Amino acid sequence: MPRSVPRPRLRGVLDWTSPDVACRAELTEYVSVPPVTSGTPALDQDVALPDSCWSELKSALGALATVPTDRESVRQNWVDRNFRRFLGIDPVRIRETATGHADLHWANLTRAPLIILDWENWGRLPVGYDLGLLHAYSLAAPATAARIRREFAHVLDTDVGRTGELVALAQLLQACSRGVHPTLAPLIARRAQALTHTPVPTP
Repeated sequence: MPRSVPRPRLRGVLDWTSPDVACRAELTEYVSVPPVTSGTPALDQDVALPDSCWSELKSALGALATVPTDRESVRQNWVDRNFRRFLGIDPVRIRETATGHADLHWANLTRAPLIILDWENWGRLPVGYDLGLLHAYSLAAPATAARIRREFAHVLDTDVGRTGELVALAQLLQACSRGVHPTLAPLIARRAQALTHTPVPTP
């Protein structure tokens, strides 16, 4: 992965297996810059980030998208099994993928300088997934959510970008069905309904 993707340097990896479990531990350098949020991935109020931070994030995600990998973070079979349950619509077909972070939220982003944290799930995923996830975690902060849609309209306002956003919303609704993000859940459901024009199934 190129250094143009700002992340903690990986210092060491340890893998071990048992008959039933495979584990990996990764040691990365210490990051002294605090993340935008702590203890929650979601915003509860708008954040004032400098223009440079948005430019750096756009550049970093663009560079990340081109990294070759056989790691797969989001699979079509998950979409096929879960879209009707959580979105109330037939499964979409993932037609375009890119390399992404797969857990892009505000507790994994620092302010200036921008550093993207927590890389355990990175891999191939639908175009628009990362941005759809970050936007969903910003729904309680309308100005920040609007800034994301403006900065990344070239992805989110395309057909493939909307597909990626729907996958992110469906996965978040699955988490919400387990009691995660109770205050964010209705906002995520409302956003999903705005995209699909279909009511989200009641848990």
